[in-house]
Amino acid sequence: MKSLIENRFSLLVLVLVALLALYGVASATQPQAVATPTPQAQKVPVASVTTVCPSPGDTSVAVVAPPGSRAQGAAALVTGDKTLATLDTPGRLWHEKVPASSPPLVITATGSMAAGLEVAQTRKEKSGRQRGLAGVRCTEPVASTWLVGPGPAAAEVTLYLTNADLAPAIAEIMVYSGEGPVVADSGGVFTLKPGENRSIKVGDLAPTALVLAIQVRTSSGRVTAAARAIMNGGRGVDWLPVSAAPATRVVVPGIPGGGGKRELLVASDAEVDTLVEVRALTPDGTYALKGRELVEVPAGSVATLDLSTGIGGQPSALVLTSETPIVAGLVATGTGAKADVAFTAGADPVDLGSVVADNRTGGKVTSRLLLTAPDTAGKVSVQVVPRKGEPGEPFQVDISASRTKQVKLPKVDGAFAVVVQPMPGSGPVYGGRVMDERLKGGLALTVQPLAAARMWALIPPIAESAATVLP
Repeated sequence: MKSLIENRFSLLVLVLVALLALYGVASATQPQAVATPTPQAQKVPVASVTTVCPSPGDTSVAVVAPPGSRAQGAAALVTGDKTLATLDTPGRLWHEKVPASSPPLVITATGSMAAGLEVAQTRKEKSGRQRGLAGVRCTEPVASTWLVGPGPAAAEVTLYLTNADLAPAIAEIMVYSGEGPVVADSGGVFTLKPGENRSIKVGDLAPTALVLAIQVRTSSGRVTAAARAIMNGGRGVDWLPVSAAPATRVVVPGIPGGGGKRELLVASDAEVDTLVEVRALTPDGTYALKGRELVEVPAGSVATLDLSTGIGGQPSALVLTSETPIVAGLVATGTGAKADVAFTAGADPVDLGSVVADNRTGGKVTSRLLLTAPDTAGKVSVQVVPRKGEPGEPFQVDISASRTKQVKLPKVDGAFAVVVQPMPGSGPVYGGRVMDERLKGGLALTVQPLAAARMWALIPPIAESAATVLP
């Protein structure tokens, strides 16, 4: 009996030893735990773009995709039921005059022609009430667009809406004036059928506004929005550039130097008054606007600030800061008996690069870049893409911190595009392109703020989740 009991305990010990051995082997061979990285958004090249030129009839239209890509791609230029051209080579500038009375020009691009695609329309009139240069960057359909400029009491302002999508769109137009929000009799709501375009006289929405800010937002679908202002009394014509989205810090670049009036417009759709600090950046550095460093914007309205003498006729940019989000624009009037007008607006930095499709130099025409580094020093490369021939070699431009630098573009035979790319180590850079031409009676000019190139898209991370199937 005693032997049996002892054997039982021995057997139990052997079993325990075997189990411990197996546990040790399992622990030794178990793979090490690997920390799962947090999913990040992926940056991928833009593969498809649609952009619209609002009123291309009898204007010069320029279309270009930056050089460098060897992948396949194509861009189709369609106005109404007519295809003007099909393009398939990045780095080749298409620049032609579009027939008069043409409906909006819709450009759809895929592949290599989509990444960085840029389109602009420019028109020159030597006489009449539309005398001057009028240029606009053709824009893609978005959910919300802000435009800031003169009101119907100072100019004939026309708003152009285009639905380039295959589904209906509902657009709501919000107008803010110097006296506050404007409520139109129509309610400001418009339904656009697929492919429909519509021009709206802003005077029908806000007939007495001297200055205004317009927000076009869509509750269904997407539309492109653009506005052209023909100043009263033959004081010039131009398109209002799209303003950057409301923010508490806004940079307004591309303010041309020289004489003439410079009027800042600041708008807020907030329900409270806001105080905006204004700082000017010139080639000499930060400029203190004595007596003009602050502007009060009443709730839901537009405030103005005359900077004609404040920035001393120098090429410059403005940095605006406030406690509530604002949008901003600037009206620049030239000199001479028949002065022209140009507009610039709050813009985004060119962190992904920028392209200006339509530029001219030579004879009485000049084009220049105004580049601003509001925080730390900036460094960019500039490349010229001519209408004929191969793209030129990029050249480097350094911008000192808190300064604006004017860069004259080289003389080129015919129209050309410009590609601006930030270089490693550069701080944020903002900019504008100024093009002017000496006409009889005074200087004609137009300004295009540099917009971020449509080079990349951020794809949000994808993760498995039961929430997609749970009620």
